Amino acid sequence: MKILWSDKKRILGMPISFTRYSLSEDRFFVDAGFFTRQSNEIILYRVRDLGVTQSLFQRLLGVGTIHVHSSDKSSPFFDIKNVKKPYEVKEIIHQNVEKMKLERRMRVGEILEDVDQDYMDDDNFE
Repeated sequence: MKILWSDKKRILGMPISFTRYSLSEDRFFVDAGFFTRQSNEIILYRVRDLGVTQSLFQRLLGVGTIHVHSSDKSSPFFDIKNVKKPYEVKEIIHQNVEKMKLERRMRVGEILEDVDQDYMDDDNFE
């Protein structure tokens, strides 16, 4: 597995936390914790939307937070907190998400299908 990007969550601009983010060609990984290690991964084709926020303090330190919305059942929303060059990282993630969707020939209907299935199953359309 080839890692395309990796960084740690930063405190005061320095990578001294126990949360590590990494991106491979098909998955995004979050590993957190010191005594109890917790790992989570998101398959890239499930990512629906990306956003970036930077407070004034984050801009001064050169970090930002990337907001990820996905169709993953276990992690529909998560933040990639306090990483360096957040706009560049968001673009790297976006490019790989689009690449995965093209490789899997994902259509909009397939992506939205699992979210709206419960609504569609009800008798809402009479």
